[in-house]
Amino acid sequence: MSNTDITNTSKSKLPGLPFGFSIDQYKNAVLGKKYELSVVCVPPAKAQQINIQTRNKDYVPNVLAFPLSDTSGEIVLCLSKIKKEAPLFGDTFENFFAFLLIHGMLHLDGLDHGSIMEEQERKFVKKFKIVHEQ
Repeated sequence: MSNTDITNTSKSKLPGLPFGFSIDQYKNAVLGKKYELSVVCVPPAKAQQINIQTRNKDYVPNVLAFPLSDTSGEIVLCLSKIKKEAPLFGDTFENFFAFLLIHGMLHLDGLDHGSIMEEQERKFVKKFKIVHEQ
């Protein structure tokens, strides 16, 4: 049984993850099997609206993470922004999506930007064989 719900309301197609891993496998590794995760892919206008409403920041984010409880949370992704930014990081759309998924999950796990988060990102990037330059 999966504790991961995925909704795509954007016009972009959900990319596959490197080496055929599933979002549920990422979630289980980063957050644990009992964690209930919702992943929502939204168009840029919706991502910007959510960012304004929840963080008072007026720009289109690539990823937002919202812990709902100790055992559940939601990640909001803007696929068109991720697709546009991927080449700027020397990434493919799929690899950058995978990296940001992990990044969002680590935020749900309570980590903030910094060396500890970067160390954890490297660990999971290696585990899931994602090609990503930090």
